[in-house]
Amino acid sequence: MSTQQEPQSFTLSMEREFDAPRELVFKAFMDPQMLSAWFGPEGVDTPLDRIEVEPRVGGVWRMVMVYEEDGVAKESPIDSVIREYDPPRLLVASQLDSDLAEGQTHVMAMRLEFEDIGGRTLLRLTQTGFNSQEYVEMTREGWASSFTLLDAELDAELEKAPQKSEAGQ
Repeated sequence: MSTQQEPQSFTLSMEREFDAPRELVFKAFMDPQMLSAWFGPEGVDTPLDRIEVEPRVGGVWRMVMVYEEDGVAKESPIDSVIREYDPPRLLVASQLDSDLAEGQTHVMAMRLEFEDIGGRTLLRLTQTGFNSQEYVEMTREGWASSFTLLDAELDAELEKAPQKSEAGQ
């Protein structure tokens, strides 16, 4: 009698504070123009014409990151379906892991919780379904680099917005 063993799964958990309102940080994950400006680690581009977001349960959260490795153009697609959508508090999406061999299925899930902390935002990110701790750490580094770019994008968005004191005049 043989038993089929489930593959081991690894989880990534991160928290990051942003000096921006929760609504804006949430928007940065849903607005293709903003995503194009920050999504992907430094040295990786996510072209606007390769981003598709349908902000609803059952909608897609899809993009392709492009980069060069050893002089060769490479792509890293993200093809997710939104499972939970509660703006500006929660975004949950799942995707098939594109790195798996044909015929295998391995669902990865991403949960983003946005907490208002007095005009700032605490983001809690949890990703499950990784097939190795090495993949978790690579992804952690990628998110950390992306979040540095997101900080700059949020600053730029805040500078464009009219100041509260000016709006009241």
